[in-house]
Amino acid sequence: MNRKEYQNPLISRYASKEMSFIFSEDYKFSTWRKLWVALAESEMELGLDITKEQVEELKEHIYDINYEDAEKREKETRHDVMSHIYAYGLQCPKAKPIIHLGATSAYVGDNTDIIQMSASLKLIRIKLLNVIRNLAIFAEKYKQMPTLGFTHFQPAQLTTVGKRSCLWILDFLMDLEELDFELGRLRLRGVKGTTGTQASFMSLFNGDNEKVKELDARVTKKMGFERSFPVTGQTYSRKLDSMILNVLTQIAESAHKFSNDIRLLQSLKEVEEPFEKNQIGSSAMAYKRNPMRCERIAALSRFVIANSINPAITAASQWFERTLDDSANKRLAIPHGFLAVDSILNILINVTDGLVVNEMMIKRHIDEELPFMATENILMEAVKAGGDRQELHEKIRQFSIEAGRRVKEQGLENNLINLIEGDSSFKLGKNRIQELLSIENFIGRSQEQVVEFLSEHVYPLLNKNNEDLDIIVDLKV
Repeated sequence: MNRKEYQNPLISRYASKEMSFIFSEDYKFSTWRKLWVALAESEMELGLDITKEQVEELKEHIYDINYEDAEKREKETRHDVMSHIYAYGLQCPKAKPIIHLGATSAYVGDNTDIIQMSASLKLIRIKLLNVIRNLAIFAEKYKQMPTLGFTHFQPAQLTTVGKRSCLWILDFLMDLEELDFELGRLRLRGVKGTTGTQASFMSLFNGDNEKVKELDARVTKKMGFERSFPVTGQTYSRKLDSMILNVLTQIAESAHKFSNDIRLLQSLKEVEEPFEKNQIGSSAMAYKRNPMRCERIAALSRFVIANSINPAITAASQWFERTLDDSANKRLAIPHGFLAVDSILNILINVTDGLVVNEMMIKRHIDEELPFMATENILMEAVKAGGDRQELHEKIRQFSIEAGRRVKEQGLENNLINLIEGDSSFKLGKNRIQELLSIENFIGRSQEQVVEFLSEHVYPLLNKNNEDLDIIVDLKV
């Protein structure tokens, strides 16, 4: 590491080696060479004057890239593709005359971009599945545990810890659906020529329209795709980049929401992210257990969401068949978006695999708020027992104010139920009132919803993708 130069923290601190490799020079330029092999081989198969010996020579040098030759040439030509064609030709003297035959720079550049995005989406998909799996285990374990619900971050009707986890899972399931949709329709740029008209290939094949179409189909299949874009300019439509980064943005949205919830719960001391044995929460306050990983999820998620505007503006501002103001932006926006989401999912897998639930704190908060929530049920039962609804409503209102003042101003326990039990006009015995306070009366179908949701929507998905589960992630910091 050169400590006198800026190091991208997405590489040095956050992203996995697997995702970093997809956007590495080795992956990029070996893919260029694979594309040149696929082109030459397909042109040979369709009758051009290319020999099997030339194709085999190209195949022998896909991975042993002579970077120094390419870099030296680029300083002279200011053209990366031509420089790598030159360097490849030095290693493949027999094949040199037919490398890149009929193609334009976008043939290797654009097709490689799509291949990188395809590989990256597949890696993201695996990690997203593991996040869903971890949260499903958590939801199953805590499907019965009551907890305060919150609306406006104010105590509301009870839910369960497991039911709340299902809300997080649903967001990630929706993200997975969008990812699968975009991955399923992803197509190669193909072999389209300088402005997308395939004119150079029509010339090579003496105007044989069917052979030019077949060339495009063969190269596409050799590179692992079922289809290519039906029409392009010099480049594929830059809307594709915007659509792909929108998938990443949606994952970031879900991750940010999850991280916010955990950060709030950790402040309440109800649910906490894992805390390492030797982890330091604060340089000054040694007792603190800051939700550092969830804060990092939030930070990286905001980066992804903001970054998504780059390809959107690029797609909107292209001219005719192409302009080059996309290139420098794409070199940053696309890899950074994937590296950041990869980082987010690594942290999510780590956090969701070790969430700490503090049951007694959850119960304490329920006990503090349940008397207020129970008053509606108590009122209805008291009316059934012969009480006056309006009179009892007013008494509950006054008792609630008194109990609330006691809690807020004096720091004492909530005595609302004691006040109601001591008033004979409610005509309910203490035992009946305590029955009405049973927590099971306040969680609705939370437990059943967890069971149904997991069995109908989550477990079938996980079983179908079982081979992609149980990956191990290693957080660098």
